[in-house]
Amino acid sequence: MKIGKQTTLRNQAVLTGIGVHSGLPVTLALHPSEADSGIRFLRTGLGTRDREVHADIRSVTATEFATVLGDASGPLVSTAEHVLAALRGLGVDNALVELDGPEVPIMDGSAAAFVHAIDRAGLEMLGEQRRYIRVLKPISVTIGQSVAEFRPYPRGFRIEATIDFDHRLIGRQSAVYDGRPDSFRRDFARARTFGFMRDVAKMWNAGYALGASLENTLVVSDNRILNAEGTRFPDEFVRHKVMDAIGDLALAGAPILGLYRSIRGGHRINHAAVSALMADASAWTLVEAEPMRPVRGHGDLAAGLAMPAYAPDVS
Repeated sequence: MKIGKQTTLRNQAVLTGIGVHSGLPVTLALHPSEADSGIRFLRTGLGTRDREVHADIRSVTATEFATVLGDASGPLVSTAEHVLAALRGLGVDNALVELDGPEVPIMDGSAAAFVHAIDRAGLEMLGEQRRYIRVLKPISVTIGQSVAEFRPYPRGFRIEATIDFDHRLIGRQSAVYDGRPDSFRRDFARARTFGFMRDVAKMWNAGYALGASLENTLVVSDNRILNAEGTRFPDEFVRHKVMDAIGDLALAGAPILGLYRSIRGGHRINHAAVSALMADASAWTLVEAEPMRPVRGHGDLAAGLAMPAYAPDVS
């Protein structure tokens, strides 16, 4: 068994951008935080007092087009999933995410800018032991054609995701994430959010995607990708779904030791699966040790990736 220490940021990092749904400018700062404080969001610029919310499944107020966090007074932070994915993907246990607007900036539509900011700030190991949520038994949820499940997994953390769109440029795609920071940084962090031109008017009329553009969204028409540079990966669509899942699963409150599998996944079913897991006290337990992991693992041919299957190791 290998014992891991909790981490935080060594220095502060600041990013500026706009919200993909609100279209409003926002400044976001990542601050170091003490052990056992977890990931927290601090909203400033509200005109009254600042409000803070923990990145916790109980704080989720909406999952329709993004993961929204809030409290009894209402929503506070929208589109939290990409910065959460970067923090969890790089093994950050404790941080304060301060922002002066209602939405995390979309940046280029991926988690890459947040990864760069965290790398620039650096990580600091703290004295307290890291705690993990170990999955003890299968938990499954189904919403329409979407299915998600947690299962025990002896080699750490793993995500297996499959999407299936009735569109010739996407179709059926699968990908596997092995839980390592280098895999996250290399294979998933740069995968962008995507949308369809046919849905644009409907989303605008509903008050969504007001800040979306070809600079922050991979846009698909009936017969082509509208972004001049095309896709960053042949299967960028499913890789982005994996990245979203990493952020949504961070709301469990601690790194997970288990397998998460989703078919036609999204924020709504990610939230439902984590909620179902946490609601069943016999399905999980808190531990302070992660399983010993093999130096080499196996590739995933369906995803076209070669990624050893072992859990995060941040020092």
